[in-house]
Amino acid sequence: MAAAQDDAAAAAGAPDPKTVAAIAAAEAAGPQNGESVRVDSWIWAVRLIKTRSLGATACRGGHVRVNGERVKPAHSLRVGDEVRLRQEGRERIVVVKRLIRKRVGAPVAVQCYVDNSPPPPPREAVAPAGIRDRGAGRPTKRDRREMDRLRGLEGLSSSRRDAANRP
Repeated sequence: MAAAQDDAAAAAGAPDPKTVAAIAAAEAAGPQNGESVRVDSWIWAVRLIKTRSLGATACRGGHVRVNGERVKPAHSLRVGDEVRLRQEGRERIVVVKRLIRKRVGAPVAVQCYVDNSPPPPPREAVAPAGIRDRGAGRPTKRDRREMDRLRGLEGLSSSRRDAANRP
């Protein structure tokens, strides 16, 4: 019976009671009455970056901007600030909804900001690796030439072909 009520609440768009409790705990532990939070601590707490020290490094490297300006790790964030974080060839654009200091779970973290980031670029299609039949033995010269042709290494000398095959 309780599971049916939980399913009905989830379908109606009501937040999970555990999530509500976690948000309340995070806000209680966070800043009060208009206080602010360090930007490196906040991007770590809302799970935009793996560690706080990586957040500080990103700030020092100029990968974090608040309201369009490069910031130091100790820059104070306020509700409504726009944070731009550049990482792994992608820019995350978020607007601060709630200030928290302690790291929280992903469902709670998502409710602390509005994500205005563009969608990630599509992943490159990687051709499947060729698989030889088990027990087929060593490839013949003809087989090697065919594999080189498929890889686009046709016409290269053996030393250049070996260098191109190294990771």
